[in-house]
Formats: sequence, C-alpha cells, structure tokens
Amino acid sequence: MNHLTEFYIKQNRVPRSGITVKYSHDPPKKPLGTAGPVKHAERLIGHEAFLVLNGDIFADINYKELMEAHAKTGALATLSLVKVEDPSRYGVAEMAKNGQIERFIEKPHKGTELSKLINAGVYVLNPEVLQLIPKNKAVSMEREIFPKLASQGKLYGHLIHGLWIDIGKPEEYLQANRIVLEKLKLNRESQGTGEFELKAPVALDRGVKIGKGSTVGAFAILGKNVAVGKNVQIRDSVIFPGTRIGDSARISGAIVGEESIIGENVRINKGCIIADHAKILDGVSLAKDTSVCPAKEVS
Repeated sequence: MNHLTEFYIKQNRVPRSGITVKYSHDPPKKPLGTAGPVKHAERLIGHEAFLVLNGDIFADINYKELMEAHAKTGALATLSLVKVEDPSRYGVAEMAKNGQIERFIEKPHKGTELSKLINAGVYVLNPEVLQLIPKNKAVSMEREIFPKLASQGKLYGHLIHGLWIDIGKPEEYLQANRIVLEKLKLNRESQGTGEFELKAPVALDRGVKIGKGSTVGAFAILGKNVAVGKNVQIRDSVIFPGTRIGDSARISGAIVGEESIIGENVRINKGCIIADHAKILDGVSLAKDTSVCPAKEVS
C-alpha cells in the first residue's frame, strides 16, 4: 500500500492485525501479461467465481452488485463497464440490451471505437476461464481472452455510474489523491505553527520535518521522513518517503519519488515526475511535464 492509503487506514482505525493474505507473483524477469498472473494464482483461487481488480484505477464499484449480476446471466466473465469520452485508450465493449458483450476490442484506433463503454478494470471470472490461459506464458486478458469469450456469447457487462479514474497517467494519479484528501476529515482547516504553514487539505506521514517559513498545501502529500527546508512551497503534489527538499524550493503539480534529493532554489513545475533516488541540483528549474529517470542527476 502507498503511504496515503496507510495514513487513511490509521486515521480511520481499520484493523491491520489478524489478516492473512495469500498471493502469487510473476516469476523473476518473466512478466506474464494481464491473464498469465491470474493463471499463475490458480491454486489460490478455488472453485467459485472470483474478482480480478486492476491496480491502476481509483473507483467506487459495488463488488457485491457486480457478483450478483454475474450470477444471474450464466456468463463465464462479467466486466464492469464505464462510459468515457475517449474510449480509444481502453478496451471497448459493444453491449446488447441483455448485457451480453457482443464484441470487445482493446485500444481501437481513434474514431473506430464500437461504443463509449470501456472495461473499468474490475471483472468477475468463473474458474473455467483459467482453462483458456496457458501456463507460464505471457497472455493478454484484453486481447486474447475477452474477445474469445465474446465470440462464444459468454462475456457480459455491468455498467457502473459512480466515481472512476484511470490513475495510469500522472495528472489522473494526482486527481485521485486530491479526491482522497478531500474525503479525509482531518486537516480541513489551514494551520500555522509560527514556523511554517499547512494549507488544507494536506496529509503528512510520520517523521516529516518542515523548515521555518515553508508552506505545504493545499493538496500536498508528504510521505514518511520527508525533510523540507526553509522557505519552501509545495502544493498539489505527492512527495514519496525519504525525500529531502532544500531551502527555497518550489514544487507545484508534481510527483517526486522516494529518497530523492531536491536542491536549494529548485523549481519543479506542473506535470513533472521525479523518479526514485534522483538528484536535482541547486538552482535547477524543470519545465512543465519534465520526467527525470531513477537515480539521474540533473544539474
């Protein structure tokens, strides 16, 4: 879990003990695609319909409702579907009135989409679907399995209407964090300590240190043991654990990875991504949408 999720759990007193999680993972240096890992976890799944959740979405989906819809149709797979303006980025479904998905095409060329309904990244599978997936091989659920099930009349859809964000792009990841911050009941009001200012909403993990004259927020998230120098301004950004930020730095609309070093008088502008262990030397100004690779030094 990321530090913001952990922060949310602690504040809402969700129990963290007494829970056993069984899991599998891709073999070393052998990614298995989107279907291969599900096959790899077959021994953990059992003999009943089960949920598959993509890790790059932030959504309000009623899993119970989805499971019930699946049980009613006799489908082998049921996809949660959401309507979007630009479906070309996603897997697109053509759905009949009875909920059956007649065709499914992954990332069609813009202008050739079957509909505006896309795979929302949460779906129900019957164990029989695993028989269609070869072992120890990279297989795409979206390009190989779903189209095959659709051609057999065994793929159905369930439309969702609530919150849905694809967090695979930086701006969408930041948007999801803004939503979570707004839902947190803490730090609703700006706070001044006399030394520095926190502008709500804001979230700070354990061990964060902030220097005199600095302003953090609004919509700023600082991970564990982040150290902020004097006269720094951070807003609308996520700073991952262990990062050090020098005096008079300005960070706006950016994502900064773990254990990075941001020098004095640095300017990091909207859309920038600083990967883990990167080092931005004093006085550097990064233009909008700049990406810095892991452990890269920028002078």
